Amino acid sequence: MDKLEATAAGKSLPISTRHSVEICSLIRGKTTEQSRKILERVVDKKQAVPYKRYMHGVGHRSGKMAAGRYPEKASSYILEILKTAESNAEDKGLTPPFRIKDIIPNQASRSWHYGRQRRRKTKRTHIKIVLEELKTAKEKKEVEQKK
Repeated sequence: MDKLEATAAGKSLPISTRHSVEICSLIRGKTTEQSRKILERVVDKKQAVPYKRYMHGVGHRSGKMAAGRYPEKASSYILEILKTAESNAEDKGLTPPFRIKDIIPNQASRSWHYGRQRRRKTKRTHIKIVLEELKTAKEKKEVEQKK
């Protein structure tokens, strides 16, 4: 990890990995302000998340989007991790605005549901967010273009 980066991770979150993959692909590379607005709109059911990978059986949405849903629970958990990553970045001394460099959803262990056993397992997901200063991201692009 670089000195100009800050991370936050959520372990064994009770959310669907498939929903998390679609949300993460939507907000990857955006600023934290844009991402926060998008996630808040998804929780309020004002903006749908486009499903591009896990879209089998998902209905169409109005506008340019084909398949989409409103994964409220996953969005709220990812929003909390994003806020934690922002506070970690500020504690580290980085200056806003921040860009989401990496956001990685991984499938966690699947334990049995509590109560009567009907062969059901829980959905669990690990999520890791890496933020960087927006200024450093622009500087890196300029250096790459000069080469």
